[in-house]
Amino acid sequence: WNAGGNCENINVLSGHKNAILDVKFTCDSTKIITASADYILGVYDAMTGTRIKRFMGHKGIVNAVDVCHEGSASLVVSASDDCTAKLWDTRVRGEVGCFEDEYQVTAVAYANDGNLVYTGGLDNCITAWDVRQMQKSMKMKGHTDTITCLALNPKGTHVLSNSMDGTLRTWDIRPFVDDASGGKKRHDKTFLGGTHNAEKGLLKCSWSADGTMVTGGSADRVVHIWDEPSAEEVCLFCHLFSISPGFCNSYYSYS
Repeated sequence: WNAGGNCENINVLSGHKNAILDVKFTCDSTKIITASADYILGVYDAMTGTRIKRFMGHKGIVNAVDVCHEGSASLVVSASDDCTAKLWDTRVRGEVGCFEDEYQVTAVAYANDGNLVYTGGLDNCITAWDVRQMQKSMKMKGHTDTITCLALNPKGTHVLSNSMDGTLRTWDIRPFVDDASGGKKRHDKTFLGGTHNAEKGLLKCSWSADGTMVTGGSADRVVHIWDEPSAEEVCLFCHLFSISPGFCNSYYSYS
Protein backbone atom coordinates (compact mmCIF):
# COMPACT_ATOMS: atom_id res chain seq x y z
CA TRP A 1 0.00 0.00 0.00
CA ASN A 2 0.91 3.63 -0.41
CA ALA A 3 1.35 4.93 3.15
CA GLY A 4 0.16 8.42 2.24
CA GLY A 5 -2.93 9.96 0.69
CA ASN A 6 -5.77 7.50 0.25
CA CYS A 7 -3.51 4.54 1.10
CA GLU A 8 -4.26 2.89 -2.21
CA ASN A 9 -3.03 -0.60 -2.95
CA ILE A 10 -0.15 -0.52 -5.43
CA ASN A 11 0.82 -4.20 -5.59
CA VAL A 12 -0.37 -7.70 -4.69
CA LEU A 13 2.22 -10.34 -3.85
CA SER A 14 0.89 -13.77 -4.75
CA GLY A 15 2.26 -17.28 -4.95
CA HIS A 16 2.00 -18.81 -1.47
CA LYS A 17 -0.34 -21.76 -0.91
CA ASN A 18 -1.06 -21.07 2.76
CA ALA A 19 -1.21 -18.20 5.24
CA ILE A 20 1.55 -15.60 5.19
CA LEU A 21 2.67 -15.21 8.80
CA ASP A 22 5.38 -12.55 8.50
CA VAL A 23 6.78 -10.10 5.96
CA LYS A 24 9.80 -7.78 5.89
CA PHE A 25 11.36 -5.24 3.54
CA THR A 26 15.10 -5.70 2.97
CA CYS A 27 17.14 -2.80 4.36
CA ASP A 28 17.51 -1.25 0.89
CA SER A 29 13.73 -1.54 0.32
CA THR A 30 14.21 -3.25 -3.04
CA LYS A 31 12.86 -6.66 -1.98
CA ILE A 32 10.13 -8.05 0.26
CA ILE A 33 10.63 -11.33 2.12
CA THR A 34 7.60 -13.41 3.16
CA ALA A 35 7.26 -16.32 5.61
CA SER A 36 4.40 -18.76 5.11
CA ALA A 37 2.64 -21.76 6.59
CA ASP A 38 3.37 -23.55 3.30
CA TYR A 39 6.96 -24.07 4.64
CA ILE A 40 8.37 -21.62 2.05
CA LEU A 41 9.89 -18.13 2.08
CA GLY A 42 9.20 -15.87 -0.87
CA VAL A 43 11.46 -13.13 -2.25
CA TYR A 44 9.56 -10.43 -4.17
CA ASP A 45 10.59 -7.38 -6.16
CA ALA A 46 9.16 -4.48 -4.12
CA MET A 47 8.46 -2.32 -7.17
CA THR A 48 6.81 -4.85 -9.48
CA GLY A 49 5.44 -7.37 -6.98
CA THR A 50 7.02 -10.21 -8.97
CA ARG A 51 8.27 -13.22 -7.03
CA ILE A 52 11.90 -13.61 -8.00
CA LYS A 53 12.91 -16.49 -5.71
CA ARG A 54 11.61 -19.12 -3.30
CA PHE A 55 13.57 -20.43 -0.34
CA MET A 56 12.68 -24.07 0.27
CA GLY A 57 14.26 -26.09 3.05
CA HIS A 58 12.10 -25.82 6.13
CA LYS A 59 10.12 -28.92 7.07
CA GLY A 60 7.52 -27.04 9.10
CA ILE A 61 5.53 -23.82 9.17
CA VAL A 62 7.74 -20.73 8.79
CA ASN A 63 6.61 -18.49 11.64
CA ALA A 64 8.82 -15.44 11.27
CA VAL A 65 11.46 -13.76 9.15
CA ASP A 66 13.93 -10.91 9.64
CA VAL A 67 16.62 -9.20 7.59
CA CYS A 68 20.05 -7.77 8.28
CA HIS A 69 19.55 -4.03 8.87
CA GLU A 70 23.03 -2.52 8.59
CA GLY A 71 25.07 -5.16 6.79
CA SER A 72 24.32 -6.82 3.48
CA ALA A 73 20.78 -6.25 2.19
CA SER A 74 20.75 -9.82 0.90
CA LEU A 75 20.90 -11.59 4.30
CA VAL A 76 17.72 -13.15 5.72
CA VAL A 77 16.90 -15.34 8.73
CA SER A 78 13.76 -17.43 9.26
CA ALA A 79 12.16 -19.25 12.23
CA SER A 80 10.15 -22.44 11.87
CA ASP A 81 8.13 -25.12 13.62
CA ASP A 82 10.80 -27.61 12.47
CA CYS A 83 12.92 -26.37 15.43
CA THR A 84 15.39 -24.48 13.26
CA ALA A 85 16.32 -20.95 12.33
CA LYS A 86 17.84 -20.83 8.85
CA LEU A 87 20.09 -18.25 7.22
CA TRP A 88 19.54 -17.29 3.58
CA ASP A 89 21.23 -15.07 1.02
CA THR A 90 19.03 -13.68 -1.75
CA ARG A 91 22.01 -13.85 -4.12
CA VAL A 92 22.32 -17.65 -3.94
CA ARG A 93 20.11 -20.74 -3.94
CA GLY A 94 19.47 -22.68 -0.76
CA GLU A 95 20.25 -21.98 2.88
CA VAL A 96 23.65 -20.69 3.93
CA GLY A 97 23.39 -21.70 7.59
CA CYS A 98 21.14 -23.43 10.10
CA PHE A 99 20.71 -23.17 13.87
CA GLU A 100 19.08 -26.25 15.40
CA ASP A 101 17.06 -25.82 18.58
CA GLU A 102 15.22 -28.30 20.79
CA TYR A 103 11.83 -26.64 20.43
CA GLN A 104 9.74 -24.95 17.76
CA VAL A 105 11.07 -21.49 16.92
CA THR A 106 8.31 -18.88 16.77
CA ALA A 107 10.23 -15.57 16.66
CA VAL A 108 13.50 -14.31 15.21
CA ALA A 109 15.52 -11.07 15.00
CA TYR A 110 18.76 -10.23 13.21
CA ALA A 111 21.33 -8.14 15.10
CA ASN A 112 22.06 -4.85 13.34
CA ASP A 113 25.63 -5.84 12.49
CA GLY A 114 24.59 -9.28 11.24
CA ASN A 115 26.88 -11.15 13.64
CA LEU A 116 24.14 -12.46 15.95
CA VAL A 117 20.65 -13.91 15.50
CA TYR A 118 18.09 -13.95 18.32
CA THR A 119 15.36 -16.60 18.46
CA GLY A 120 12.42 -17.28 20.74
CA GLY A 121 10.08 -20.21 20.97
CA LEU A 122 8.24 -22.78 23.02
CA ASP A 123 11.01 -22.96 25.64
CA ASN A 124 10.06 -19.41 26.78
CA CYS A 125 13.68 -18.28 26.32
CA ILE A 126 15.51 -15.91 23.99
CA THR A 127 18.58 -17.55 22.50
CA ALA A 128 21.43 -15.64 20.86
CA TRP A 129 23.31 -17.43 18.08
CA ASP A 130 26.78 -16.46 16.84
CA VAL A 131 26.59 -16.34 13.02
CA ARG A 132 30.36 -16.56 12.56
CA GLN A 133 30.84 -19.61 14.79
CA MET A 134 27.36 -21.07 14.09
CA GLN A 135 26.69 -21.86 17.75
CA LYS A 136 24.72 -20.61 20.77
CA SER A 137 26.12 -17.50 22.37
CA MET A 138 23.76 -17.01 25.34
CA LYS A 139 20.23 -17.60 26.56
CA MET A 140 17.97 -15.07 28.31
CA LYS A 141 15.27 -16.33 30.66
CA GLY A 142 12.29 -14.57 32.22
CA HIS A 143 9.16 -15.24 30.18
CA THR A 144 6.87 -18.01 31.42
CA ASP A 145 5.16 -18.86 28.12
CA THR A 146 5.88 -18.99 24.38
CA ILE A 147 7.61 -15.97 22.84
CA THR A 148 5.63 -14.73 19.84
CA CYS A 149 7.81 -11.93 18.47
CA LEU A 150 11.24 -10.32 18.81
CA ALA A 151 12.26 -6.84 17.66
CA LEU A 152 15.54 -4.91 18.01
CA ASN A 153 15.55 -1.25 18.94
CA PRO A 154 16.98 1.22 16.37
CA LYS A 155 20.34 1.42 18.16
CA GLY A 156 20.65 -2.36 18.34
CA THR A 157 21.27 -2.32 22.10
CA HIS A 158 18.01 -3.91 23.30
CA VAL A 159 15.60 -6.53 22.04
CA LEU A 160 11.85 -6.37 22.67
CA SER A 161 9.86 -9.58 23.17
CA ASN A 162 6.13 -10.36 23.18
CA SER A 163 5.00 -13.49 24.99
CA MET A 164 1.90 -15.55 25.63
CA ASP A 165 2.49 -14.89 29.35
CA GLY A 166 0.84 -11.51 28.71
CA THR A 167 3.95 -9.35 28.97
CA LEU A 168 6.31 -7.49 26.70
CA ARG A 169 9.89 -7.25 27.93
CA THR A 170 13.07 -5.50 26.90
CA TRP A 171 16.50 -7.10 27.20
CA ASP A 172 19.93 -5.47 27.20
CA ILE A 173 22.00 -7.28 24.57
CA ARG A 174 25.14 -5.17 24.76
CA PRO A 175 28.21 -7.43 25.08
CA PHE A 176 29.52 -6.04 28.37
CA VAL A 177 26.36 -6.79 30.41
CA ASP A 178 26.89 -9.47 33.08
CA ASP A 179 24.71 -12.45 32.18
CA ALA A 180 26.27 -14.98 34.57
CA SER A 181 22.90 -15.51 36.24
CA GLY A 182 21.29 -17.09 33.19
CA GLY A 183 20.34 -13.83 31.50
CA LYS A 184 18.37 -12.35 34.41
CA LYS A 185 20.57 -9.26 34.59
CA ARG A 186 19.90 -8.60 30.92
CA HIS A 187 16.17 -8.23 31.56
CA ASP A 188 15.51 -4.49 31.53
CA LYS A 189 11.79 -3.61 31.65
CA THR A 190 8.38 -5.35 31.66
CA PHE A 191 5.35 -3.83 29.93
CA LEU A 192 1.91 -4.86 31.20
CA GLY A 193 -1.54 -4.46 29.67
CA GLY A 194 -1.57 -6.65 26.57
CA THR A 195 -3.26 -10.06 26.54
CA HIS A 196 -3.09 -13.37 24.70
CA ASN A 197 -5.96 -15.85 24.41
CA ALA A 198 -6.74 -19.46 23.52
CA GLU A 199 -6.17 -18.77 19.82
CA LYS A 200 -2.41 -18.74 20.56
CA GLY A 201 -1.69 -16.21 17.82
CA LEU A 202 1.88 -15.06 17.19
CA LEU A 203 1.22 -11.46 18.22
CA LYS A 204 3.84 -8.95 17.12
CA CYS A 205 5.72 -6.11 18.79
CA SER A 206 7.72 -3.13 17.58
CA TRP A 207 9.72 -0.02 18.52
CA SER A 208 9.11 3.55 17.46
CA ALA A 209 11.66 4.96 15.02
CA ASP A 210 13.46 6.87 17.79
CA GLY A 211 13.32 3.99 20.28
CA THR A 212 11.35 5.93 22.90
CA MET A 213 8.13 3.89 22.63
CA VAL A 214 7.22 0.23 22.20
CA THR A 215 4.00 -1.36 21.02
CA GLY A 216 2.48 -4.80 20.72
CA GLY A 217 -0.54 -6.58 19.34
CA SER A 218 -3.05 -7.96 21.81
CA ALA A 219 -5.96 -10.40 21.95
CA ASP A 220 -8.15 -7.73 23.56
CA ARG A 221 -8.40 -5.97 20.15
CA VAL A 222 -6.18 -3.14 21.35
CA VAL A 223 -2.76 -1.97 20.18
CA HIS A 224 -1.03 -0.95 23.39
CA ILE A 225 1.72 1.69 23.29
CA TRP A 226 4.14 2.22 26.16
CA ASP A 227 6.72 4.86 26.98
CA GLU A 228 9.93 2.85 26.94
CA PRO A 229 11.94 4.73 29.63
CA SER A 230 9.14 4.62 32.21
CA ALA A 231 7.33 1.44 31.01
CA GLU A 232 4.02 3.31 31.42
CA GLU A 233 1.20 2.80 28.95
CA VAL A 234 0.51 6.06 27.09
CA CYS A 235 -1.83 5.23 24.22
CA LEU A 236 -4.45 2.72 23.02
CA PHE A 237 -5.63 2.02 19.48
CA CYS A 238 -8.83 -0.03 19.60
CA HIS A 239 -9.98 -2.30 16.76
CA LEU A 240 -13.34 -3.92 16.17
CA PHE A 241 -11.65 -7.31 15.79
CA SER A 242 -8.58 -9.06 17.17
CA ILE A 243 -5.37 -7.31 16.17
CA SER A 244 -4.30 -9.06 13.00
CA PRO A 245 -3.04 -8.05 9.53
CA GLY A 246 -5.84 -7.02 7.23
CA PHE A 247 -8.24 -5.35 9.68
CA CYS A 248 -8.98 -1.64 9.89
CA ASN A 249 -11.95 0.33 11.33
CA SER A 250 -10.12 1.66 14.39
CA TYR A 251 -10.33 4.50 16.86
CA TYR A 252 -7.82 5.57 19.48
CA SER A 253 -7.67 6.98 22.96
CA TYR A 254 -4.90 8.36 25.16
CA SER A 255 -4.53 7.36 28.78
